[in-house]
Amino acid sequence: MTVVVELKTVDDTREFGRKLAGALRAGDLLLLSGPLGAGKTALTQGIGVGLGVRGDITSPTFVIARVHRPDPARGGRVTLVHADAYRLGESVDPRAEIDDLDLDASVDEAVTVVEWGEGMVEQLVDAHLRVRIDRREDDTRVVTLEPVGGDWAQRLATLD
Repeated sequence: MTVVVELKTVDDTREFGRKLAGALRAGDLLLLSGPLGAGKTALTQGIGVGLGVRGDITSPTFVIARVHRPDPARGGRVTLVHADAYRLGESVDPRAEIDDLDLDASVDEAVTVVEWGEGMVEQLVDAHLRVRIDRREDDTRVVTLEPVGGDWAQRLATLD
């Protein structure tokens, strides 16, 4: 079951991320793809709000990965690991660099969101969610959610 959602603004993208967070739990892996500026980080910001994590969520392009712990004052319930494999794609062996990030050490206890991670991190879990974001000329974002294994299809059905 593939879900396609059209979002008119960046704020709508963040709000959709907040809603999506309600269907997420520790051990989930989301692979975000789409062109630069499509809204991958904005979606992750919304996920962070929905999960109630600490700290501002910004693009991890230059630090590669950020860990946002739950904030009990915000109803936080699970850690968010936000990684960006964009720069890793330039290396000779990007999978080795992904291994160096040690994402497998936290994947069971956190929601892990990896921008540009397709082909590099799927092996971390048995099931994951592919999220493709495209931006039209009028700034509308088209978000395509594609579940891969597990119970993702049932959880996505709760997003209405």
